[in-house]
Amino acid sequence: MIMLDTKQLKALFEREYGREPGEIHCFFAPGRVNLIGEHIDYNGGYVFPVAITLGIYSALRWRQDRLVRLKSTNMALEVALDLNRPLEYCERDGWGNYPKGMIQYLLAGGQKLQGCDILFSGNLPDGTGLSSSAAMLVLTGFMLKYASGKTTVDRPALARLSQKVENEFVKVNCGIMDQFAVAMGRRDCAILLNCQTLEYKYIPFVLGEYSLVIMNTNKKRELTESRYNQRRTEAEQALTLLRQGRSLDNLCQASLDDVARLAADDVLRRRARHAVTEQSRVLKAADLLEQGDITGFGRLMIESHASMKNDYEISGPELDAIVDHALATPGCIGARMTGGGFGGCAIALVETARLESFQAAVAAGYQKSTSRTAAFYVAGISDGVNPL
Repeated sequence: MIMLDTKQLKALFEREYGREPGEIHCFFAPGRVNLIGEHIDYNGGYVFPVAITLGIYSALRWRQDRLVRLKSTNMALEVALDLNRPLEYCERDGWGNYPKGMIQYLLAGGQKLQGCDILFSGNLPDGTGLSSSAAMLVLTGFMLKYASGKTTVDRPALARLSQKVENEFVKVNCGIMDQFAVAMGRRDCAILLNCQTLEYKYIPFVLGEYSLVIMNTNKKRELTESRYNQRRTEAEQALTLLRQGRSLDNLCQASLDDVARLAADDVLRRRARHAVTEQSRVLKAADLLEQGDITGFGRLMIESHASMKNDYEISGPELDAIVDHALATPGCIGARMTGGGFGGCAIALVETARLESFQAAVAAGYQKSTSRTAAFYVAGISDGVNPL
């Protein structure tokens, strides 16, 4: 896992763009992990993300013309934009559509921009559910504002703009959690976030003798529109049925007694049960962590994964296998899948003194079960996007 300091990042930039007059501005945006509360955002509840020390670095140097050049040390594709022309989504621009979309929306919002050279360099695995797209969007918006002299950036507004770009320009129907965590993260804290109102509270996430381990199944997420939309539709159908008996604004407001009334439709009953119980786990997790009860939080993680596996059915063989092997390994007090599901990453709380043996045992067991090779990242809890 490569971490870059300002000197290293500037050297990478000059290797790509050459040594020319002008200051090189350097930035970092974290990825995010949702500690608990999956598929709750669109059901009206709270989520519980943290920003992590894995993320995307960027360096920018202004030009004297209207050309914007985008390069990444992680991608061979290079993208060039002319600010004198309308910027539109183009499939052949691949990853470049994310910064391009942010630039277009900043221009449309009245921000004055000149040409620049930008280099990205990340240690955040792509397609694993750690929010690389949100990190790219928030990072682009922040650095263009900051390097233009706006050193006080409205971070909630930047999160909302980043979501808008992803929804409207990139055409991905995502919620606000990822962008908010990337913009608003605080070191050693989780964010208890109401996705409907954007009310939030920082909760201390003090790990003590434990470490947060991200376990990459190396099974690319298959969060296809059809599967995601199916879960949203099922949740909406369950809410419609429950509203026949009482007034509810969203599914997370229902009770388990309400859910029991859906006995005639087992699928909808299980979908609703996940929303209700997962919301309860989020709120309980915040209380436990405020009390410093990390082991109690670990137990909630185990319950959460079981709910995602059995009630919401968003895990899959690889995620289940890596979680099972983690929980069977000494030193692990909790594990669960994280993110949208259908591949990607799981997280585990592990005794720091046993990290090496834990990773070796889980890697061996997972490979035997799935014939895949897992990757492991020990992540700290980071601040949100910032200059370096």
